[in-house]
Amino acid sequence: MEKNSSLWKNLIDEHPVCTTWKQEAEGAIYHLASILFVVGFMGGSGFFGLLYVFSLLGLGFLCSAVWAWVDVCAADIFSWNFVLFVICFMQFVHIAYQVHSINFAREFQVLYSSLFQPLGISLPVFRTIALSSEVVTLEKEHCYAMQGKTSIDKLSLLVSGRIRVTVDGEFLHYIFPFQFLDSPEWDSLRPTEEGIFQVTLTAETDCRYVSWRRKKLYLLFAQHRYISRLFSVLIGSDIADKLYALNDRVYMGKRYHYDIRLPNFYQMSSPEMRRSPLTEHFQNSRRYCDK
Repeated sequence: MEKNSSLWKNLIDEHPVCTTWKQEAEGAIYHLASILFVVGFMGGSGFFGLLYVFSLLGLGFLCSAVWAWVDVCAADIFSWNFVLFVICFMQFVHIAYQVHSINFAREFQVLYSSLFQPLGISLPVFRTIALSSEVVTLEKEHCYAMQGKTSIDKLSLLVSGRIRVTVDGEFLHYIFPFQFLDSPEWDSLRPTEEGIFQVTLTAETDCRYVSWRRKKLYLLFAQHRYISRLFSVLIGSDIADKLYALNDRVYMGKRYHYDIRLPNFYQMSSPEMRRSPLTEHFQNSRRYCDK
């Protein structure tokens, strides 16, 4: 305790106090360095935020080094500021190289600019998502999945083309670019469950889609909770879009057409089949509106 108190005494009490202050202000270089420091520390996060921060801080340290060399003539102040400038410069070059090295195939570039970038997803996060996927081509009139035969073992997102969804030969709806091909199937199963498609998905045109294997994607979710929440939002929104698209196809009559992939929805092929509570509610609501 005595040593600590003596240290503080030497630093504070016995340190010479400034008796006279400089009347003139420091040069413009010093004030420019201070402004660069203030603006630099206002930078954001992410790769581009780091580029912003290190570029302005580096310029600030460079100005301070020049000020120490020209005005103050202090070798120690110059040395420290110059070392900090070199560190900021190296960090800037390293981050710029990382950003420049992130290259994607054309399908991933289109997917990022159209779907992920508007949501504020950074390139490094999208790169992690893209590295776990593959781009697949589906020729016209070829099936992505067949009713009652194809197992649910992946999640796919359409990039180009158009997919027709049918059940027992009856048309349900289309899948357009930047929509999931199998979001209802994915949402209907738990990670440990297995299932098969209850609809047929056929390419009406030559299609390209990005696909993630089921087990690989769940492993990615376990490692990155942010990506898991992101896909949960995207899949939920996609299912809602499919529900709205399906509502345009639903009609009341002798045949009831529902997308059996969606929660609480199924196809009723004959009036003798037992109606679900949702079907009764929908029919009663329609009759009330018709009145």
